[in-house]
Amino acid sequence: MKHVFFPIYLLPFFLFSQKNTTEDYIRLYKDASIENMKLKKIPASITLAQGILESGNGNSDLAVNANNHFGIKCHKEWNGATYFKDDDAPNECFRKYNSVLDSYKDHADFLTSRERYNALFSLDITDYKGWARGLKAAGYATNPNYADRLIDLIEKYNLNAFDLLTATKEQPYNVTKLPDNIQTNQKGTGMVFFVNGLRAVEVKSGQTKVGLATDFGLKVAQLEKYNELGIGDELYEGQLIFLEPKRSSAESGKDFHFVKQGETFYSIAQMYGIWVKDLLKKNKKGLGSTLKEGERMYLRKKRP
Repeated sequence: MKHVFFPIYLLPFFLFSQKNTTEDYIRLYKDASIENMKLKKIPASITLAQGILESGNGNSDLAVNANNHFGIKCHKEWNGATYFKDDDAPNECFRKYNSVLDSYKDHADFLTSRERYNALFSLDITDYKGWARGLKAAGYATNPNYADRLIDLIEKYNLNAFDLLTATKEQPYNVTKLPDNIQTNQKGTGMVFFVNGLRAVEVKSGQTKVGLATDFGLKVAQLEKYNELGIGDELYEGQLIFLEPKRSSAESGKDFHFVKQGETFYSIAQMYGIWVKDLLKKNKKGLGSTLKEGERMYLRKKRP
């Protein structure tokens, strides 16, 4: 029998999230870069290098507060959320996204929808130097060393290896050799994906909290805190585990959940990447409350 101990979120908040290293960033977002390469013909190495440089490995103010990893400003056609910060001029308007993956998608759309970048798409997909210099020449960034910095990142971390990837139904992404620190499966750990804009992984058979925390550079106490687990709770195959703190609300568009048989407050909160305490508060429930099959649970706003 599996037990869930809810009081974990009442512990003092003495643990702090570790900042991403460049290796962390590559591992987390290489798949999104490869997907953009498949769909939009933008070299994965270029997307990753720009993300690393523009977002400071995902640690910048703009990345943390607006999920904006490419420094894309609002421009007149932008109708989405905004975030203001000083850049080339004071209090400039930047695009704000619901998730990092939305930022990656918009980056690809941005490059493919502007005429000034058209010449880049005549280059070979492996010509990362041509792409880097072309981006600078087209005015993507004002830094005179922008192209050289992209090229240096690509060559230092072997990001151009991703540009060689091919994908077919019979043979998924495959390359002769990738750097050890950016393999799809690191130490047998499953691929990282995103729920509510947060990094998460599905537990594989035999994995433990110690092993999973070690694989992703976390402390066991952090893994327990992020997933509201007690010290005695063991992991089980197929369980969704978050690698960073959950949020107070579900992502945009996921306003409700209708309870299915056997579900609990914890399983619903984990499904949407939100804290149990916030799920309870939104639905005016206490820890001892029961759930009814078919009951509507509010995930973003409070129950009327």
